Amino acid sequence: MGSTVSRDDFEWSYSEEPHASRRKLILAKYPQVKKLFGHDSNMVYKVGFMLTLQLIACYFVQDAPWPVIVLLAYCFGGVINHSMMLAIHEISHNLAFGHSRPLHNRILGIVGNVIIAVPMSISFKKYHLEHHKYQGNEEMDMDLPSKMEGVLFHTTFTKCIWLFLQPFFYALRPLFLRPKPVTGLEIINTTVQITFDLAILYFFGGRSLAYLMIGSLLAMGIHPVAGHFISEHYMFKKGYETYSYYGPLNAITFNVGYHNEHHDFPNIPGCRLPKVREIAPEFYENLPSHSSWSRVLYDFVTDPDIGPYARVKRRSKPIPINPANLDVDGDTKAE
Repeated sequence: MGSTVSRDDFEWSYSEEPHASRRKLILAKYPQVKKLFGHDSNMVYKVGFMLTLQLIACYFVQDAPWPVIVLLAYCFGGVINHSMMLAIHEISHNLAFGHSRPLHNRILGIVGNVIIAVPMSISFKKYHLEHHKYQGNEEMDMDLPSKMEGVLFHTTFTKCIWLFLQPFFYALRPLFLRPKPVTGLEIINTTVQITFDLAILYFFGGRSLAYLMIGSLLAMGIHPVAGHFISEHYMFKKGYETYSYYGPLNAITFNVGYHNEHHDFPNIPGCRLPKVREIAPEFYENLPSHSSWSRVLYDFVTDPDIGPYARVKRRSKPIPINPANLDVDGDTKAE
């Protein structure tokens, strides 16, 4: 079973998350950072390019042997699908069309979602903005593993299983721990997805649909690009709850590796996040960071100090809801 994780509880913090205060300090010293706010005007083309690539791939794999399909799904299709998930992450912050056109962002997210083969764009937004606003909150932040996960997956072997099953935990955890009413946009998202899946099945066959589904599943588990799930907030150094990754995979993941920068300024699109570090280097150079997502996965599995419990958590406080802080979908806005 391998070595057992030494932690038996989360790292409890009784201070506020670090990003709001650092944001204020940076803006006070470097007000020009505000010029980076806005949206990525090329997002539509990036989403369209990935969608086109996967449709072409579906055509070519329709008669391929199953081992080839699985290999291509892991090495090629899964990478594109994961990149699309991170495009949807950008879109959830309204970074494709800006905050003035929220519905345009939702529509683009639904369209890009189709190659992932499972509807997730609208539901992801419902919970992800709360992860930003209430980072580490025991009731609000659904990015945090559950206590059950910490208890069950505490050895080298079981942590491998947990990584492989991560897509299921990531998708199902909010539904069990913080269920929300289904919205009209979620129904539309699901309807569009089912229609697309049936179209792939009709025109290209089951192997092409399997190629899309297998790619999405594998690339969220034990896969280099999935390393960001662990690298972002798992506590590799005591006292630090968010980590950036400065490596080559940022090029195909919308710079999601610049995660401290992203949490400090969620209104800056990924394509401009490196400039935040260039403008205000002294705020980031001394923070612990990662240079390899593959190494992050290896360390997570083998290091007895790291496991699902290696997250900073905060006690929940009564949270007043101001209607002015809700977006067009009824979700809380990211700061």
